[in-house]
Amino acid sequence: MSAHDPKKIHEEAKQHILSRVNFDAATEAPQNPYLIKSDFHFDDDLGPEPGVQLKSAAVLVPILERDHDLTILLTRRADHLDSHSGQVAFPGGKMEHHDEGLVETALRETYEEIGIANHLIKPIGFLDDYETGTGFTIRPVVGFVDAGVKLNLDRSEVAEAFEVPFSFLMDPANHTRARTFWRGRMREYYDMPYNGQRIWGATAAMLVNFYTTLYGS
Repeated sequence: MSAHDPKKIHEEAKQHILSRVNFDAATEAPQNPYLIKSDFHFDDDLGPEPGVQLKSAAVLVPILERDHDLTILLTRRADHLDSHSGQVAFPGGKMEHHDEGLVETALRETYEEIGIANHLIKPIGFLDDYETGTGFTIRPVVGFVDAGVKLNLDRSEVAEAFEVPFSFLMDPANHTRARTFWRGRMREYYDMPYNGQRIWGATAAMLVNFYTTLYGS
């Protein structure tokens, strides 16, 4: 294989992921000072609404092996939802009382939203927790998904699912920052436009954390 053989490049990327992501990596507070801890990372004088009790949640960061590249599978939430309608997200949701842990939460929600059965997913580890302004502490669960998987979207929750090349998401040149007016002031967030999709906010921040975990600040 040549030095630029896509299969060699993505196999090297896979091995690097396996060497850096594991189930011992998650901590109550990120140890790496460059990781993004919450929606208020760029505005540390802001925070969740007073009195908000943070609830546990988990998302799956689903990686698929394609001939040309690794990809990450993302969803776009249904437009009619009351919360985060139309936004790009990882499959996932809040922890239920019957879940035995956050891995089960991520796998259950993934099956409910896009129809990927547990046996088609190989979880390999956690990324650091991320707190949202809507009152959740999210634990990202990284997992490899069988490339032959057939999706079955729950249209009441998910408008579409799509794949983004891992190489695009792990390129710092695509980790752009945007600003918006919120709570009476300008605030910053990450924004990664891709092929007509807008990957931003918490999802983009967790992807930047994935990059930082793998390759440093």
